[in-house]
Amino acid sequence: MIRVERLNKSYGTLHVLRDINLTIQQGEIVSIVGASGAGKTTLLQMLGTLDKPDSGHIYYNDTDVIGLDEKALSRFRNQNVGFVFQFHNLLPEFTALENVCLPALIGGRSMAEATDEAMQLLKFLNVADRASHKPAQLSGGEQQRFAVARALINRPAVVLADEPSGNLDTKHAEELHDLFFQLRDRYRQTFVIVTHNTALAQKSDRQITLRDGAVVS
Repeated sequence: MIRVERLNKSYGTLHVLRDINLTIQQGEIVSIVGASGAGKTTLLQMLGTLDKPDSGHIYYNDTDVIGLDEKALSRFRNQNVGFVFQFHNLLPEFTALENVCLPALIGGRSMAEATDEAMQLLKFLNVADRASHKPAQLSGGEQQRFAVARALINRPAVVLADEPSGNLDTKHAEELHDLFFQLRDRYRQTFVIVTHNTALAQKSDRQITLRDGAVVS
């Protein structure tokens, strides 16, 4: 599904990623763990094509995404990768439903089609009754569920999450963690999660540990 070969990234004199090699299978839930500054978020950004490495390759199936031009890369990202961040990043001027629909609209789908798909997801996530609310009217747990729905709206093969429960209390964090496994079982998507949450990491199918920019286990 995803294959990373000899990935390197530096910022100035700081060598953030050092010869990263790893493979992630379709349908896996993989946690990336390690101390702050180990390179976890940088690796996730590379996997999501949000940043480019100095050297190395990232294959999605047989496609080396590092070689795609910006237009092709944007199209690939919209169609194949969903993102969930710690702080939701919902646009405050839009309703929760409109926020969920945005990636589908960017991908060229009609508002009617995007709304239908979004409402199916929101029913599954048990927040359909909150769809017309603005983000400021939602709890933290509700906002994160809408963020998850937004990540799923284009049925991506891979969902990348950066500390997705870092801004939630224990109850809502546990609910979100359980939700990832329900979504994997329902949609067969691959989840790659950067986390400091030990409970989530231990529940994952596999943990990848980074130290000083290198995979150590």
